[in-house]
Amino acid sequence: MTPPVYLDYNATTPVAPEVVEAAMRSMVATYGNPSSSYSLGREAHATVEDARAAVAELIGAADSDEVCFTGCATEANNLALLGVARKLQATKRHLVVSAIEHPAVMEPALQLKREGWALTVVPVDGFGRVSAADVKAALRPDTALVSIMHANNEIGTIQPIREISDITRRDGILLHTDAAQSVGKIPVDVETLGVDLLTLAGHKFYATKGIGALYVRRGTPIVNILFGAGQEHGLRPGTENVPAIAGLGAASRLARGRLPSVDARLRATRDALQERLQAAVPGLVLNGHPTERLPNTLHVSFPGVSGRALLQAASEHVAASVGSACHSTGDAVSGVLAAIGCDAARAAGAVRLSTGWPTTMDDIERAANALVLAWRRLVEL
Repeated sequence: MTPPVYLDYNATTPVAPEVVEAAMRSMVATYGNPSSSYSLGREAHATVEDARAAVAELIGAADSDEVCFTGCATEANNLALLGVARKLQATKRHLVVSAIEHPAVMEPALQLKREGWALTVVPVDGFGRVSAADVKAALRPDTALVSIMHANNEIGTIQPIREISDITRRDGILLHTDAAQSVGKIPVDVETLGVDLLTLAGHKFYATKGIGALYVRRGTPIVNILFGAGQEHGLRPGTENVPAIAGLGAASRLARGRLPSVDARLRATRDALQERLQAAVPGLVLNGHPTERLPNTLHVSFPGVSGRALLQAASEHVAASVGSACHSTGDAVSGVLAAIGCDAARAAGAVRLSTGWPTTMDDIERAANALVLAWRRLVEL
């Protein structure tokens, strides 16, 4: 039986063969503890540092020591927000985030609010885009950190991070961006963006799950939020997961090599899918920005049906989700869709379709046909 066409690359990606090879080599040949001084330990340490350099090169970091490995992007986001807050709390007690942040940012922000911090949540427009002017208006003398995601995980809208960093830098305020969805899909350069901290997730660009990283610009005030030994420059204690780190390094090199062609390749499959669906489904509505969005992301609302029911009806041929994999099991309106002003009917019919490097035009044809057929059957019921 032919497996369904996978269109949920924003949820996770298949592990690349190069990543498997690097991780297996680490498990078999360089299995030592990176903190050990004998040869196996030194080899493991070299593997970690080689991967650190690859990640730094992918995101344009000036020094590989600015990359801190974590267990996932959620941990990296928590380290960014809580680590900066703990360091600056004696003089600054205000945080700014956007209304469409991933729970990995919103929840630590809310935790700081419970601890007495002031929290400003900046709204987005109907396309899910933050206004740099709104961020500027939210800033206060005691603002410690602004955290705005680079690209939204549901609708794919890309935020004006450079415009925002121009404002925060003038006021001496730190800027963090969660780039878990953008790294590997579009160019991500910490100097171009002007950020002080940046989060990435390995499993979003063909590495394994269970590995992430936080870029911390040299001189950024931050402290550890976990306690133990002094690994990862004292910011993330615990013996390093060398196989996963080796895999992340391989994925970073792979992503860097694909950057010249990845945008066009992803955009071609996404746009082909959008064209086929729009031609066959009257009233189909695009959610998110028409141009300023990830090249692989198509978030649309099908009229007259439930998006969940639609995907269930097409599940033999299409594997996709109604929204973020981290909070897509219930029927409540997504916080992102609520933030952009979707009414209940539009939100109910929403589906997130995301393509990847392996997606072919044959995949698109098969998926589009299955989705259209499922929609027609449901509206006729």
